[in-house]
Amino acid sequence: MAIPAPEKIEEILAPALSRIGLDIEAVKVVRAGAKSQVVVSVDGETRPDLDGLEEATRVVSEELDAAEAAGAANFGAQGYTLEVSTPGIDAPLVKPRHWRRNLGRLVQVSLADGTTLPGRIGALSEPEDAVIIVSSAGPKGRPRATGQVLRLADIARAVVQVEFSTPPAVEMEFVGLTFDDALNRLEDDK
Repeated sequence: MAIPAPEKIEEILAPALSRIGLDIEAVKVVRAGAKSQVVVSVDGETRPDLDGLEEATRVVSEELDAAEAAGAANFGAQGYTLEVSTPGIDAPLVKPRHWRRNLGRLVQVSLADGTTLPGRIGALSEPEDAVIIVSSAGPKGRPRATGQVLRLADIARAVVQVEFSTPPAVEMEFVGLTFDDALNRLEDDK
């Protein structure tokens, strides 16, 4: 039996990781001769710290060992090397939970029509099919925050940007609004 495909490994691990509040973001299998590497990327509503990653590693290891013992997986005579981590800063925002978990972060959005839009991640709509991207402009010392509603289906790619300065207070206040309140504010600004 060959080393399980990433999809099979995800199927084995998802229920146990869900019980500890984590989602699988990616599974990668690197076949490297006699000993392969299994890389599992996890995240949660609260990003796991080192203790959380240690617990996730224990859970993943136990689940993979149990699957192998039950004959549901085979990692070969030499076994495998396991790596459990969180997604990097360059991981694209693909699912609604990625937008929700990165509320307030600076993002570079590429739309399906080819345009790009920098901004800050605001509220996600209730059906999780649209997000408000917040930006600010205006005279120094008196910037004004505004937002733009983007349908997630219209976004080709979005990546969180590294930010070294303190976000503008007007943007963070806008980010703190619910989706409906932000929409009302956008309507009032017209």
